[in-house]
Amino acid sequence: MPEGDALYRFAGRVHGALAGKVIRAARSHGPGPVPQVERLIGATCLGARSVGKNLVIEFDNGLSLRGHLRMYGTWHVYRPGQRWSRPEREARLVLEVDDAVVVNFSAPVVELLETRALPVYRPLAGLGPDLLAEEFDAAEALARFRDPLRADLTIGDALMDQRVMAGVGNIWKHETLFRCRQYPWARVRDLSDEQLLKLIETARNLLLASVGRPNAFGLQRRPAMYVYMRAGQPCRRCGTRLRSARQGVDIRYTTWCPTCQAPAAGSVSAPPPPEAPHRPG
Repeated sequence: MPEGDALYRFAGRVHGALAGKVIRAARSHGPGPVPQVERLIGATCLGARSVGKNLVIEFDNGLSLRGHLRMYGTWHVYRPGQRWSRPEREARLVLEVDDAVVVNFSAPVVELLETRALPVYRPLAGLGPDLLAEEFDAAEALARFRDPLRADLTIGDALMDQRVMAGVGNIWKHETLFRCRQYPWARVRDLSDEQLLKLIETARNLLLASVGRPNAFGLQRRPAMYVYMRAGQPCRRCGTRLRSARQGVDIRYTTWCPTCQAPAAGSVSAPPPPEAPHRPG
């Protein structure tokens, strides 16, 4: 699933193609075409932005589009007349301006909303602080981790809860936990505020690095993967064979280093599910 950094890049491309320009054509294809998308024809695009894993495009007629890519969706930008890299039958949404064509392929969620409703629209209003926002609020993210309802969540699950902080998916969950030497099955209640703040800071800096913005790592590109998709391979830090097991309500696999990410002495942590060494992390 595309994560917050991918949506940030998509938003930049869509913004560059549409912002300040009049929509000359707008159409949607099935399954589930976007109702009344033709209402955007003649409107001027005010801009596009990412909100966690969502992309929001606003227009001067009081309407906005929200898209969520889930696992397989993507956004493409083409020149007029340029051949598309995917067939038109896969296009969920097409927006045309004088010098560009923006196409959403295969996103299960694309919807037209009134812009004034965005602040209270549950899929957006319920999100935690956006890790890529200029004014990211780490204290608010920490407070959301400390919600009593999340006390018994494993930290691997809690990091991917978009209501805590928006933008982390399976990739950056893996890399954040590894860089913080954190056992994925530790319970949130067993972690100190200092440990949680370190996880928050690390996740933010990984996403910032991935989109080429200033970060604590001093990187200007997407960081190298230490554990994600490396199940069964040697740890890049200590050489221990990486393990992988199912985790979470989505039953995804989590890969970790048993040495670098060992459970804290004396902590009460749920044991990992049966190991699945042949599945990628």
